[in-house]
Amino acid sequence: MEPEKISEGRVVAFIDIGTNSVRLLLVRINPNGSYQPLTKQKETVRLGDKEFIDRILQPKAMERAVIVCKKFMELARAYRAEEVIAVATSATRDASNKVQLLEMLKTEANLEVCTISGAEEARLIYLGVSSGLQLGYSKALFIDIGGGSTEISVGDQSQCDFLYSLNLGSIRLTNMFLPDETGPVSDKQYEQIKAHVRSKAADVTKEFSKYKVGFAVGSSGTIENLAKIAFVYLHKTDQSYEKLKYKDLKKIVRAMCAIPLEERRKFPGINAQRADIIISGAAIIETFMEEMELSKIRVSKYGLREGLLVDYISKSEFSYMVTQMSVRKHSIMQLGLTCNFDEEHAHIVTRLALELFDSIQALGIYKFREGERELLEYGSTLHDIGTFLSYDTHQTHAYHLIRENNLPSFQPEEIEIIANLAYFHRKNTPKKKHPNLVGLNKEAVKSIRVLSALLRIAEGLDRSHNGIVSHVRFYIASTDSLVLEMHAQRECQLEIWEVEKQKKYFKKIFGYSLQSKLL
Repeated sequence: MEPEKISEGRVVAFIDIGTNSVRLLLVRINPNGSYQPLTKQKETVRLGDKEFIDRILQPKAMERAVIVCKKFMELARAYRAEEVIAVATSATRDASNKVQLLEMLKTEANLEVCTISGAEEARLIYLGVSSGLQLGYSKALFIDIGGGSTEISVGDQSQCDFLYSLNLGSIRLTNMFLPDETGPVSDKQYEQIKAHVRSKAADVTKEFSKYKVGFAVGSSGTIENLAKIAFVYLHKTDQSYEKLKYKDLKKIVRAMCAIPLEERRKFPGINAQRADIIISGAAIIETFMEEMELSKIRVSKYGLREGLLVDYISKSEFSYMVTQMSVRKHSIMQLGLTCNFDEEHAHIVTRLALELFDSIQALGIYKFREGERELLEYGSTLHDIGTFLSYDTHQTHAYHLIRENNLPSFQPEEIEIIANLAYFHRKNTPKKKHPNLVGLNKEAVKSIRVLSALLRIAEGLDRSHNGIVSHVRFYIASTDSLVLEMHAQRECQLEIWEVEKQKKYFKKIFGYSLQSKLL
């Protein structure tokens, strides 16, 4: 989106000044509480370069950080940002000359920066990463390896039980153990780094043993890049690197340590800018996986800057969006609100669709798969989101909007089902050879066919968008027919006509002819 096209809503910029990189997230927060990321930027500045021995930020490193912050501030102004929230982490908080950097940022980049503590950094990372996961009440371990520090937390969807920040980072440990290393890294050098990590992390790993966690999640560029390297080098693909396995990590570390730095820069999947610090970063995560007995770790692209956004919204009038909804429900509502959907109609259709689902399930005439009810709910909620682009083809627009939006915590197959429910809620029915269904597995196609039969009826039951039909249910009339009982507050001929249109498809899917009864 071009900056000049921004018209309504409040634009807020979030800047994370880290030890290795400076990151920007620009977001438009709409009057209805939804938000739309406008741009994400990241620049490697190596602010912590050669700092951690004498705790002094180097002049050239500070200069690089200021130049990038000036660029980000120009971008924020181009998007007419009304507010800029900027935080600095490990490299800045540990530096004896941090005041000099903060003054430079204020005078040269016109940027006020808050230096946050390690515990606050861990809290914000937890908020950011957990906002992209469906946790519920199950606890997860969160690990973020930065350039100067590593943040550890344990929490579920609603609260964090344990926050910790350790002075262990990929740049910090490279400065300490491999300051001028350009050749291969010996086993002895690598084990020295791991021994240091083990010693520093002893209290944390002891504390962690008290918690029962379902899985671990890793964030930051180090973990992301290691996961990508594992997939490209070992599995010859970079299509999916959602997790990092311990056994894969051991193999790629051994291969990267065996070669000099210049060759390492060309290693399959590596970010060449990380080649000099990736070994130390790998030593940190490998040690934690050993000490905490983790066979694998999920990879999240969310982090501190997303945590700043979640924290900002949680302190606003729209706090319920992040505090009272599941991640999945929030991401669905977020997309609907961003598309300025008819929220009342969406809720009515969703309620009626779920009543139809529950009624068929109670009669025992069809065995639904686990999770299908939830997908019907979300497909129903988003079925009309394409109308702001064009009413005539709004089902097609809805399909593309759902597929192309990153819906946190949904699997690709689930997104396909939700998108296709929106597509097939009107006009075309999901015939098996339809282009939308090519490449989907049989179970997903079956879900789309069955659930769309219910959504098409639910949509027809609110054809006038007036909520006339309050409740519906099926009951068995004979061995091959059902009655659709509709409770209406007043005349609803339009709705009855719409239901008539769906009877043929309903019979094809469920094997029962359908009669309508109005109460």
